[in-house]
Amino acid sequence: MVDAAEKEMDNPTFRSDTVLSDVHLHCPNKRHLMVRLNAVGQPVFLSCFKILWNTEDLASEKSVREATTERDHQYRSGDELCDKDRNNLKKERELSIEGVEALLDSDGDLEVVRRPRSASDLEAEALLRDAVYPVILMKGQEDAFEDEEQEYTCSDVVKIEHTMATPLEDVGKQVWRAAFLLADYIIFKRDTLRCCSVLELGGGTGITSIIMGTVAKRVYCTDVGEDLLAMCEHNVALNKHLMEPGRGEVKVKELDWLKDEFCTDPEAPYSWSEEEIADLHDHCTVIMAADVFYDDDLTDALFRTLYKITHNLRNSCTVYLALEKRLNFTLRHLDVTCEAYTHFRNTLNDLENLQDSKMKYTVEPIKLDFCQFLIYERIEQL
Repeated sequence: MVDAAEKEMDNPTFRSDTVLSDVHLHCPNKRHLMVRLNAVGQPVFLSCFKILWNTEDLASEKSVREATTERDHQYRSGDELCDKDRNNLKKERELSIEGVEALLDSDGDLEVVRRPRSASDLEAEALLRDAVYPVILMKGQEDAFEDEEQEYTCSDVVKIEHTMATPLEDVGKQVWRAAFLLADYIIFKRDTLRCCSVLELGGGTGITSIIMGTVAKRVYCTDVGEDLLAMCEHNVALNKHLMEPGRGEVKVKELDWLKDEFCTDPEAPYSWSEEEIADLHDHCTVIMAADVFYDDDLTDALFRTLYKITHNLRNSCTVYLALEKRLNFTLRHLDVTCEAYTHFRNTLNDLENLQDSKMKYTVEPIKLDFCQFLIYERIEQL
């Protein structure tokens, strides 16, 4: 019985996990407005992310975050002061309890003497009122972001619809740190990537493909699930203003890693035409994926898909993979491990060591010392 329980806890079922991205929690002063419910009843939020094109902007945003951190510290200090006041009051009551009669009102009921509110209480309450949370966007408030965007140019702001928390099978509907990291790298290498043809695997909300669309000639943003792909397509439409005329075409397509072929059924939404498949094979020189390595079976499927696609490309190709190494405690090891990351690295090594007469794969890590253009926490596990 114990062994079965340990096995179940060590290998959680795919549908029971609820996953929360902490990207938005890192930006407490940004408004995230709920705009609708999606087809499966999940709240969909609209967030604006500013691209910082110079170090002055980045320093300004950093000072705002530091001020927020200091304010949170002050709030916690206020809590500690309140606890100290309460402890002192309790001690005074304990010392003077003997020989003191209970205070009664005219009807004989116990009269409770309340401690005057201290300055720390008032300060803590004021700080609490400043906290910012997701807000429901009511009908007729479509211009809710207008005030925030007036200080930015259109080319500075990316609008993304997303969810805040999902079951594990719907994590593509959230925005993840590795997507920001890859987007940062795209902006940093924009001169190198200009006018290329790109395929994204597991595009999710589409934020990385949208950023790539600002420099590339054509981007095929792929994932699975009609609801997710509809959200992704809507996000592409929301950010058409970022694309240069005659460039930056982002096409949202279905690509299921568990299937051997592209979906070409003309009746199916987000299917491929024969011309699009030929265009991909003839012109694609960049493949990218961000934060898609969290399940071993899906990791295996992605690498199989990657192998098949690169075998059919006319040109040599660079593949950019961004991920976050997530630490988890497992009962099987009785230790903190990174099993998903370990499996990813092992599979990557297998690909690099593959004996193939047609293809040769080389793997190089990228140092994370390039410029940061988006506001997120670039942690060492990225």
